[in-house]
Amino acid sequence: MPIHNRLDDEAASRLWHITVRQDLPTYSLDDVQKHNAPEQGIWITFGLGVYDVTEFVPNHPGGDKIMMAAGSAIDSFWAIYQQHNTLEVLELLEGFRIGNLQKDAVAANVEEELGSPWAQEPKRNALLKPASERPFNAETPLALLGEHFYTPNELFYVRNHLPVPVIQAEQYELELDVEAGAAAGQPTRTLTLAELKALPKHSVTAAIMCGGNRRSEMTRVKPVKGLSWGPGAVGNAKWSGARLCDVLQAMGVQPNEDLHVLFEGADLDPTSHPYGASIPLSKALDPRGDVVLAYEMNEEPLNRDHGYPIRVIVPGSVGARNVKWLTRIIVADHESDSHWQQNDYKGFSPSTDWDTVDFKKAQAIQAMPVTSAICTPLPNERVKPDAEGFITVRGYAWSGGGRRIERVDLTSDGGKSWHVAQLEQETVPDGRHYGWSLWTARLPLSAEQRKQEGLEIWAKAVDSAYNVQPEAFEHIWNLRGVLANAYHKVPVKLS
Repeated sequence: MPIHNRLDDEAASRLWHITVRQDLPTYSLDDVQKHNAPEQGIWITFGLGVYDVTEFVPNHPGGDKIMMAAGSAIDSFWAIYQQHNTLEVLELLEGFRIGNLQKDAVAANVEEELGSPWAQEPKRNALLKPASERPFNAETPLALLGEHFYTPNELFYVRNHLPVPVIQAEQYELELDVEAGAAAGQPTRTLTLAELKALPKHSVTAAIMCGGNRRSEMTRVKPVKGLSWGPGAVGNAKWSGARLCDVLQAMGVQPNEDLHVLFEGADLDPTSHPYGASIPLSKALDPRGDVVLAYEMNEEPLNRDHGYPIRVIVPGSVGARNVKWLTRIIVADHESDSHWQQNDYKGFSPSTDWDTVDFKKAQAIQAMPVTSAICTPLPNERVKPDAEGFITVRGYAWSGGGRRIERVDLTSDGGKSWHVAQLEQETVPDGRHYGWSLWTARLPLSAEQRKQEGLEIWAKAVDSAYNVQPEAFEHIWNLRGVLANAYHKVPVKLS
């Protein structure tokens, strides 16, 4: 797959660094590999280009992680850490270019770095809308999203950070370590898939939402770094498996507000480090927290994109904590040290930029804020009011932390008048209301509005704690484009 397919169209059109510049010398892979330490100079390759980044290394925003690619290609790293795939970063990189790879090295280099990790990716439903191909990320089409209270497995959005691993059920093992707390020091325990399935089975309806859902709307205020998700990076399912609290209690783990539960997946980055995340132990041990080591999704076995054979489901939390292909659980006195826990999925002030950001000073996202989205009509769709002057609007609403959706309000006149939608939701106690709510509203249009060529519909949700969505993205903009929960505003044309 060409490197430029991982970038937006504007960036792809200006990827001069993957073309051969005749004015520059050529180098072999051996030439590049010799430059892998400060005293020898630090060279890297990207596509067809060779770059001397010796002077840049001390200023790399990711610290010394850049040294993992010293003397080799950065293609596979950038395929995973996609915040690099912007024109700004590409222009910076091009300033360090010293030459081209020799022709025979190019094919070997790109194929080795990009080909093999993705060779066994699963097949996906053609209706999913890809946000990136490697790793594969795709959202559910909005018009289909609001049609099913339980999102069909094959249409459930996909968020992968790394290549999808291949795991055989009969070889699967889940490792359990207790490194801190009253039960610390006991031998590591392993559970097979059969042993997990032999534990009491628990089911919970839970919506899973990517922290970057609706990022594309925030980008209209000011550019951010991250996949350009629309409102379809969310889905609702019934998840079944063993309760994490049962597994931890069987190991003697006791409540402790200072401890964390770390999760590691079988998906590996180019340095063989797994995807990782963590949650507070208090959430993991709480029976009302409903954290599940799931092996079923909507009463079917998990498919590969959704974590086969075991995925941890952390209801009410950001999707990033719901680690797929789970292989290890650790009880520790610290959060996960993974990139995605420490340097991603955190919110910041609108005034924070990439020159002033300090990820260490921000709390990792756990419970998500209240949000809603209009699924139909679609943006700029032509709609016809019925005989009584109403148009029908449908969508979803959800709030993290188990908070029930109390109300969804809609307006077609910029907030002068509001109308309350009818909700479809589970009848479970507040605090454990982890599934989403679908809603439908018959929105009345005045005689004056019906004469217009079009109008804009706004939707906002209110949860059981009376948290409400903010009106404008300008007030919640952040450089990573996460927690994008302002009013959803959809322009429509009138017949």
